[in-house]
Amino acid sequence: MTRATTVRVVLAVAVLLVSLFVTLTMSPRLGLDLQGGTRIVLQARDSATATADRESTDRTVEVLRQRIDALGVAEPTVTRSGEDRVLVELPDVTDPRKAAEVLGRTAQLTFHPVNGLADGEPPAAEEKPDRSGKDGEVVLPDENGSRLRLGASDLSGAGVKDARAEFDGQRGAGWSVSLDFRDEASRAWTRLTGEAACHPPRDERRRVAIVLDDKVISAPQVSPSVACGAGLPSGTTQISGSFSAEEARNLALLIKGGALPVPVDVVEQRTVGPTLGAEAISASARAAVIGASLTALFITFVYRLFGGLASLALAGYALISYAALVALGVTLTLPGLAGFVLAIGMAVDANVLAFERAREEYTGRRGGAARSGRTLRSATAAGFRNARTAVVDSNVTTLLAAGLLFALGSGPVKGFGITLGIGVLVSMFSALVIARALTDLATRSRFVADFPGVNGIGLPGRVRTYLTRRAPDLFRRSRRWLVVSAAVMAVAVLGVALRGVNLGVEFTGGRLMEYATTRPVDVDTARTALADAGFADAEVTTAGGQEISVRTGDTGERAEAAIRSALSQEGGETTKVRDDLIGPSLGDELRRHALIALGIAVGVQLLYLAVRFRWSFAVASVTALVHDVVILIGVFAWLGRPVDGIFLAALLTVIGYSVNDSVVVFDRVRELWARAPGASLLPAARTAVLQTVPRTVNTGMGALFILTALAVLGGDSLRDFALALLIGICVGTYSSVFTAVPVALAMEARHKGSPRVPRGRRGAGRTRPVPRRGRPADNGARV
Repeated sequence: MTRATTVRVVLAVAVLLVSLFVTLTMSPRLGLDLQGGTRIVLQARDSATATADRESTDRTVEVLRQRIDALGVAEPTVTRSGEDRVLVELPDVTDPRKAAEVLGRTAQLTFHPVNGLADGEPPAAEEKPDRSGKDGEVVLPDENGSRLRLGASDLSGAGVKDARAEFDGQRGAGWSVSLDFRDEASRAWTRLTGEAACHPPRDERRRVAIVLDDKVISAPQVSPSVACGAGLPSGTTQISGSFSAEEARNLALLIKGGALPVPVDVVEQRTVGPTLGAEAISASARAAVIGASLTALFITFVYRLFGGLASLALAGYALISYAALVALGVTLTLPGLAGFVLAIGMAVDANVLAFERAREEYTGRRGGAARSGRTLRSATAAGFRNARTAVVDSNVTTLLAAGLLFALGSGPVKGFGITLGIGVLVSMFSALVIARALTDLATRSRFVADFPGVNGIGLPGRVRTYLTRRAPDLFRRSRRWLVVSAAVMAVAVLGVALRGVNLGVEFTGGRLMEYATTRPVDVDTARTALADAGFADAEVTTAGGQEISVRTGDTGERAEAAIRSALSQEGGETTKVRDDLIGPSLGDELRRHALIALGIAVGVQLLYLAVRFRWSFAVASVTALVHDVVILIGVFAWLGRPVDGIFLAALLTVIGYSVNDSVVVFDRVRELWARAPGASLLPAARTAVLQTVPRTVNTGMGALFILTALAVLGGDSLRDFALALLIGICVGTYSSVFTAVPVALAMEARHKGSPRVPRGRRGAGRTRPVPRRGRPADNGARV
């Protein structure tokens, strides 16, 4: 065993053992869409006294953390996102009304002297406070609607040391909130009540107004027993106002937790029930097992023993990827779980590339059945060595797409980008280290080397044999393929123009709620019930009769309760399994980020390919990329399927996959063209396509098995994701051959020259051909 093989074996065993240890001793961190819970994004905004910047947002995070701890939520997450946003994740909280109410309130508590009654009619409920008075005087209605002129405040909630809800059953006073002030605030409270006590009983000026968020929650009279100037001591102050038990506890929580430094608005709120998350995990696991099994069987059937070894490497890939996600503390979301499953199918790509190159080296570059004079061991080593640049280049393009998802995505989409990126890196390790070590050990066996039908490398394969025998000239009229591509794109654009793109609630703003009913309800009945309840504009869809989706504008919790009540009258017991609320400002931002991500994806892929390949190859690959994107969006427009954040993740993955296929083709074109300097590109392109078609077919089949399993078994949450990738992979396979290559041929028609060859590959194609046994070498003479 060579030193290189020994290193690979030791490295593979060490990584697998560490991964197994991590898998057995650590648990994954599940996202809220898998374990159930509520995710709230709060947007800080400027106030009259504070600016919403990084510092004030950090203080807001601390206040919110205290409030959430008081709510008793297990393992909450409160973090700052960007300069002025706060991300709150509340596991197992599926009714976010109380949490959103407590978190969203600014809780600016102030204590004011009452200067008397104001003239005029009582204000409307939504009317803002009148701050036109002198010396900071503000006019607010009290709990009875009387307009009070309040003086400037010298005491705020920051001086409150403790606040607690208490029930007075003896005097029948009900629930109230008792306050205890700190030293300096205690003296201010005594001074404030002492000044109020100087006015006669029942005089409005003998009252002290307690204001919470510009609303008078209580304005009690100072007791007649309090002498002028004496005031009330700290610890005897109670806020009463006909509170219920829950209202008193929440008010005490807000006062004790402190005021938010700046006001906040809820711009995003997502709720997933635990049942939906459990079903998603179960469905994804079934899809992963079935899809991976079918992929392993297919690879084993095509490459025999070496295919079986690649399947073992695939199992190692799954173990290492899972361990990496757990060890790094990556939050596993539903799209991330789909990315993990998808990467299993894509991980066979590097093995297929290496095995196809090994077949060429072993059977001869012309694709015949006669051997080229290489041993199985040397042919396998040459296959892995020559496939290395194509493996690296194709995976880098997918890494670029994963990086964009992480940088510009939000929530679950960001998790998909992380999972996909880890999967790509581990897949290269799996193919170039684990699979390589296993095949190196297998080639040392004489039995494996002497029987081509066993090792799977000694025979050229049915697809390659068919293409070699028929040798179709696919590009004799290459412009016809461009016409076909243009026609298909025109149909896709027509679908967008006629039917429009069904943007999801993430990009438009609004609210999307999903309910499960005990009795089947058809869509017309559900629409009628909601229309009768006052929601005639709601968009209603059903799946299976007992799953109802309702999409509305930015509605409140009362509207959601009314919708659920209307559906329960027709469908029996109605359970909310999902609730997504996106504010209009966030919807515009996400839509803008989606367009930026697409633009950057195209630009970065173009730049990378221009550096690694000839500029014409880069333009041709990006043209095929745009072709795939337009067709995929057009198909979804014709089908009326939603275009949301999950679709964006699928679209960027398709971009990486499309460029991946084009890179493999143009890598072979570059190699063949470099052997004939000054020759036309057409012969090299024709031969390269015929040589890479087996790889494209075998890799595509591996991914299709996984995606079909996801589409059938993954449930509604993953069906559109799998459908987009199925369409994208099929279209991308077509465009890498019949769009990218004709574009490159057209661009090179007026320009002669050979492409750059990577430094490690220079001279690789200039070795002297080995003559076939029993037949003299062809010297080129013809009669």
